[in-house]
Amino acid sequence: MISEKMAELVQNSSVIRAMFEEGKRLSEIHGAENVFDFSLGNPSVEPPEAVKKALLDVINDENSNLVHGYMNNSGYEDVREQIAGHINKNFGTYFQGNNIIMTVGAAGGLNVILKTLLNPGDEVIVFAPFFGEYRNYVSNFDGKLVVITPNTVDFQPNLQEFEERITARTKAIIVNTPNNPTGVVYSEQTVKDLASILEKKQKELGTSIYMISDEPYRELAYDGVEVPYLTNYYNNTIVGYSYSKSLSLPGERIGYLVIPKEVDDFSEVVQAANVANRILGYVNAPSLIQRAVARCLDSKVELELYNRNRELLYNNLVDYGYNCVKPQGAFYLFAQALEEDDKAFATRAKKYNLLIVPGSSFGCPGYCRIAYCVDYAMIERSLPKFKELAEEYK
Repeated sequence: MISEKMAELVQNSSVIRAMFEEGKRLSEIHGAENVFDFSLGNPSVEPPEAVKKALLDVINDENSNLVHGYMNNSGYEDVREQIAGHINKNFGTYFQGNNIIMTVGAAGGLNVILKTLLNPGDEVIVFAPFFGEYRNYVSNFDGKLVVITPNTVDFQPNLQEFEERITARTKAIIVNTPNNPTGVVYSEQTVKDLASILEKKQKELGTSIYMISDEPYRELAYDGVEVPYLTNYYNNTIVGYSYSKSLSLPGERIGYLVIPKEVDDFSEVVQAANVANRILGYVNAPSLIQRAVARCLDSKVELELYNRNRELLYNNLVDYGYNCVKPQGAFYLFAQALEEDDKAFATRAKKYNLLIVPGSSFGCPGYCRIAYCVDYAMIERSLPKFKELAEEYK
């Protein structure tokens, strides 16, 4: 018999993944060209050529033990130094290699830092809507997720409620900007206000509250929007980063944690995170891809391809009568469902072979997420179906 905890997780397995599997089933019935799968945030834009070249060069040029062997649980020292320098150049920070821990993607990094910080019963605050896996990551270490009610006007965090919900058991908050599922970028004023609240509460409660910044979409921002780098605003900030989206490498599982020397108990946190990296079974981030990404730190995917998708989808859906905030980043559009029950709305959308994810999966009922990291032509083919779906409700 599997554990009771896992039995519950299997029962409530990811709606996003279930929708993805449904897409494969419908494709077999109707043909792939007639199914419009907007469920999964799986990048459609090709990795930069520099990444492909770097992989080949590493294999051909490097000593095999430096490509395939073990290293410190934090990752290769020279890779970490290069990444620290790259962050410093871009954001005016002063990190060194010992501030970086290479991780198995951002998800691996979040699990490492939550393992490092949480005692059973410790609270982790998130702002709805939020990436649903945060529930599982916090539960992995017997923490308690505290969800702040969504601000559906502009999807900036509800800071009044946030301040009220902080307690002596609050160990961390998770911030995700650009945001999955809304595509909203938290403004600099929002970040400053957030930091001010945290500083005030730390003093009041005599505790350390860590802000964990989950940043897989940092480079995916449109129209010149600036994404604040949160370590510049609050000392107890830890950054989790991934190359999954910025370099279109989700399956390679490569990312890093940034742990600034300013965080409370810096040495202990770094040491514990290294141990967590090992005992969670990661041991270290994949060696070959560590070496490869270090050779192309200035490379990025072709953002304009996502922007074309964003403009096409957003402008047409608004024209059809859908209500949504225009995304400033990432590759998701968060639209209000055309009926109160977002799950029923997503089910009705399947009649038109439209696969979208109910907003309740992200702690925000009444909405749905549409991932536009897909082929432009597929969006074009889907538009008449979105229009037909809207007309059902008129």
